[in-house]
Amino acid sequence: METLTMTHRIIVAGIGPGDSSYLLPKAQNYIENARILVGGRRALADYSNGRAKECSIGADIPSVLEFIRTSLSEDDVVVMVSGDPGYYSLLDALRRTFPIDRIEVVPGISSLQLAFARLALPWHGARLLSFHGREPLPAELTYAPAAVLGMLTDGKNNSQTIAVRLLECGWHDEDHMYICTRLSYEDERIVTTTLGTAVREPAVGHGVIIVCANEENIE
Repeated sequence: METLTMTHRIIVAGIGPGDSSYLLPKAQNYIENARILVGGRRALADYSNGRAKECSIGADIPSVLEFIRTSLSEDDVVVMVSGDPGYYSLLDALRRTFPIDRIEVVPGISSLQLAFARLALPWHGARLLSFHGREPLPAELTYAPAAVLGMLTDGKNNSQTIAVRLLECGWHDEDHMYICTRLSYEDERIVTTTLGTAVREPAVGHGVIIVCANEENIE
């Protein structure tokens, strides 16, 4: 962790699932007034204020952290992350590198939250997992009566491969699967299917999948 005295802050702003209407006003204010702005290429293209010194977040995370460290001598640094900063974002690396008391987090609406909202489905009891370049623990995938899973997906871990994994973990063909892609955009799509059907259908990735145990399977 950075031990030098810091006079400026790192403001980690969640920018939501994509559409700007889901960006919180406080995050928008920080981004619009930023003098130093960090974010993914799409975030910078969508939200650049045209005045800030910018750094794009790519695969080379150490160089991004060094840019932030150097820039903190000039001003606050606003770091834009997709969804909510608390769920698999650059926040982990920032906490390991800089004093936590110099980091301010502005929450955002995650794609998982929006997916549950689209289904009018409470998510307080759901297991939230990520297959986005990660592997959940087998215990996290195990079937339980009335279980609900909310999962981030990528190209490799998609509706078909995840359905196969869940069936191997005790889930049933009739359990419900909701495949949510392009959430918040005009071409948003939500497909309602079952695990058994998803195994046979074309794979869909890069989105959110919600799986709910079919109560008719409960003995």
